[in-house]
Amino acid sequence: MGSIAKSGSSPIVEVLSPAERPSKSGLIYAATPASDIVCGPCQLASGITLQVFMTGRGTPYNLAAAPVIKVCSRNEMKAKWQDLIDVNAGPIATGESTIQELGTELFHKILAVASGKEQSFAEKYELYNDLCIFNPAPIT
Repeated sequence: MGSIAKSGSSPIVEVLSPAERPSKSGLIYAATPASDIVCGPCQLASGITLQVFMTGRGTPYNLAAAPVIKVCSRNEMKAKWQDLIDVNAGPIATGESTIQELGTELFHKILAVASGKEQSFAEKYELYNDLCIFNPAPIT
């Protein structure tokens, strides 16, 4: 449930199974496996056209069929992965920025990438995972 905790306080309007298409607008919870490598392709099968991926560890996950905007939560991670992390939310924790300022930055990044005016780092450097809709290994 770590992923759902990141959604904020908006009400969930629909819960989808893997590859199920949404029928409503708003915050939709995709009940997919927790593994990054499996979750993304399941959401892709549901029709996502852009994904915002929040990472705490710097998982090098991306999709070829839909842009993935990577957001990290620590300044150290952005310094280490400058060519992988699109938006650094670490300055919120250090008091250098506010949630509103970073939210506005992320919103503008989403618009720029969705409109084709910019590319995410993953798109720019063609860093993509193979599609995996089932993970045969234990998922932790």
